[in-house]
Amino acid sequence: MVRKQWQSYVDLIKKEVVPALGCTEPIAVALACAIAKKHLGSDPDTIEVLVSANIMKNGVGVGVPGTGMVGLPVAAAAGALGGNPDGKLEVLETLTPATVERAKGMLEKNQVVISVKNVPNVLYVEATLQVADNKVTVTIADEHTNVVEINKNDKIIFAAEKSDNDIPVEDPLHKLAQQITVAKVWDFALHAPLEMIEFINEAAELNERISEEGLKGDYGLRIGKVIDENIDRGILQNDLLTEIMKRSSAASYARMDGCALPVMTNSGSGNQGIAATMPVLVTAERVGANSEHLTRALILSHLTAIHIKSNLARLSALCAVTVAAMGSACGIVFLMGGTRKQAEFAIENMIGDVAGIICDGAKAGCSLKVSSSVSAALKAALMGLDNIRITENEGIIDRDVEQVIKNLGILSSEGMKETDHTILDIMTHKKH
Repeated sequence: MVRKQWQSYVDLIKKEVVPALGCTEPIAVALACAIAKKHLGSDPDTIEVLVSANIMKNGVGVGVPGTGMVGLPVAAAAGALGGNPDGKLEVLETLTPATVERAKGMLEKNQVVISVKNVPNVLYVEATLQVADNKVTVTIADEHTNVVEINKNDKIIFAAEKSDNDIPVEDPLHKLAQQITVAKVWDFALHAPLEMIEFINEAAELNERISEEGLKGDYGLRIGKVIDENIDRGILQNDLLTEIMKRSSAASYARMDGCALPVMTNSGSGNQGIAATMPVLVTAERVGANSEHLTRALILSHLTAIHIKSNLARLSALCAVTVAAMGSACGIVFLMGGTRKQAEFAIENMIGDVAGIICDGAKAGCSLKVSSSVSAALKAALMGLDNIRITENEGIIDRDVEQVIKNLGILSSEGMKETDHTILDIMTHKKH
């Protein structure tokens, strides 16, 4: 039986779990510039990009695929000169070495300017490309591919739909993500027709591929290789916990260091996609789960992560990899024969454990937070399977899992606002 709302759940997952090439904040900048170039009709002489503080925070130190460089300026130039305006989060898949050289030339001539704009949107990109007397401005807001306005020579040629009070129309799928419950996610993941949900297997394929590349190549902090070296020395054991940390972090540090392989994202983030995928895949291999159980565990993980993340701002001072790993904890509980209630215990245990880990910008070092979060996921799942949960008398934990999730959202969106400002201030005033 297909329940009435299940197709909406599929639509929600397909919206939030999509491939991306590179860290999604610089990619949003590249996409805005690529779309602007399309409407400009020629290469720009200058590029000016205004971004929200959170976009700046997540774009300063992260590698841009295919360029060998880090930061928003090269993402902007590469997007403008060689990006695919229809490529969404894979906008830079069309880059060539010649394009990259031209992009570097623009940077050397100081033709690209990136600045912070004081806007209410935590996710905001306003890219203006100009050549002679022609200019085009493309604005992306709230989501990484959400174009809200295109302006050519001071004339609006596209504007997103707004309500009567000039507020952007709320995406019904985002509202669904907030209204769904862990109980409904569990029911859908376990009982939906297999052919309805098999699309999620691409997440395992893409994220495993970049994980393997991370273990082979010389990327970032090499956490996976360090783990392997210490297994060989007899310091670590090749157990489930170690394998989850190794393979998850390898995918993350390869991606954040500019590896030219796509990842499957979750809620606009590649690292969240990795954290919602790799622990489930590794656990399925270890317990000998069949392909159907893996598919259902991936759906459970990704949709749980989407639900929890919908209670937080798209970008914030709270590291959302911890949230994605909460989805993985549920997937692990399912693969090990646990119940929905035990999965809820796992979520509560994780919130009691890793809530409040800060996001201090996108960078290769994010792989450390990925490894910490996925190890916490296994620990929380194993405790849940033993019917152990942190109690409602402790911290932000409450009696009901949905209230605990809401409490996490309040902590992120209200309690950590000043933390976000402080992090950006520290990052922008460091001496190099």
